[in-house]
Order: sequence, then C-alpha cells, then structure tokens
Amino acid sequence: MNGITESARSSRAGQRGFSIVEVAIVLVIIGLLLGGILKGQEMMNSARVRNLADMTAAVRAAYFGFIDRYRNVPGDWDGAEASRAIGVALVSPGGNNNGRLDHPAGQEYGEPIAAWEQLAKSGFLQGNYVGGAATDEPDAGSNQAPLNAFNNVVSIGRTPDYEGVSPVALGVIVGRGVPVRIAQELDTKMDDGVPDTGVMRATAADGSVTVFARTNEWGGRESACVTTSAPIIWDVAADSQDCNSVLLF
Repeated sequence: MNGITESARSSRAGQRGFSIVEVAIVLVIIGLLLGGILKGQEMMNSARVRNLADMTAAVRAAYFGFIDRYRNVPGDWDGAEASRAIGVALVSPGGNNNGRLDHPAGQEYGEPIAAWEQLAKSGFLQGNYVGGAATDEPDAGSNQAPLNAFNNVVSIGRTPDYEGVSPVALGVIVGRGVPVRIAQELDTKMDDGVPDTGVMRATAADGSVTVFARTNEWGGRESACVTTSAPIIWDVAADSQDCNSVLLF
C-alpha cells in the first residue's frame, strides 16, 4: 500500500507544472528578445533612411560641383567634348548642349545615363558607371545608374511626375521599392513629411508617369503609397513596399 502511495506521489511530482516565478522569467526573456528584434529593425530602417538621404544629397552636390568646374550640365554635355575635358574616354554620346537634361521620346534615360558616367569619371560621384546608348533603359544589373538601398535604379532629370503642384522640375528620383514607412521618414528627415509639398515629393503613381516610364517605370510607384483625398499623406496603414520619391532642386 505504501508502495502504491509513493509511486503515485512520484508520478504527481514528475507532472508538476511551471511555477509563477518560472513563467515570469520566461515572459521577461521573450519580452527582451522581442524588444531586441524591434530595436534592431528600427536601427536598420534608420540606416536605410540615412543611406537614401546621403545618396540624394551627394548627387545634388555632385551635379552643381560639376557645373561649377566645367560650366556644362552633366549628361547634357556632348560626349566627345566631355571626354576631352575630363580626360577619359566616355561611352555615352552625351546630350545636345542646350543647358538642361532633356528626355525626348524613346531616349528618356539617354542624358541621365550620360550624366552618371560623366559625374563618376570626373570624380564627383563614387562608382564606375559604364554609360550607354541614348535609347538604353538602365536596370539593376547594367551598371549604368546608381542603385538605391533596395536595389532599384536611381534617376536624375527634369520631370513633372510628382504629387502636388508639379511644373517640370529637375530632381533626383530616389528609386522604387522603398517601404512607405521609410519613405515617410525620409520625407520628414529632408523636408516637411508631406508627399505633395516641399522639395521632397512622392512620385506619380504607375500609369501616370510621362518621363521615366518604359518597361520598368522607374519614375513611378505603387498607388497605395499615399492617400487619394485631401489632406494627402503617406499612407502608412496601407503598408506599401514599393514607394518612390523625388528630391527637387
């Protein structure tokens, strides 16, 4: 009888649940792990915002530095003339020397591709952009244009394809594939946080792009990135992962 009692007691002891203290310790550990993950994600997003901000600021500084040195607009400058002045052979034919980045139909990326090559080979931008024909459209593997932190093509040129009052203006298009939360933070960091005012704007939505379009529609974005009714804001609730912005000069 005593043997049965002892066996039952042993069985009950082996099936004993966790104590309140043990559960509390586990919850604290889980909380610390989740906090670390969220903090790490926040730091990663902040790093991406800084990367995008630094990139666009560097392009703008390089553009004006090039003009100051050579008295010509990068990309618009005829390729043969630029080659002689810079002192290296350039692949891109360059532009028409009319003092601005033009985008004739079928050659939307011609002068911008030439601009990246001229800026890099003159030492104003890091990179070794290979240039190309006026009819080319860059992609992530062509090395004809910089890529943003999300491996999408960055463009430069004159465009009306952005939110709000939008006369044709020169700007750096940050590139597609940017999550809406990061686009909003970038806008806040560099401007006013509003996608249709200031110098940082959301680009036009896909289907409305008139300049940097063609196959990849590098000048566009997913429509859900911003709200459609006033006041226009970055639509964080929609959680789009394919937003795009332009920094106007």
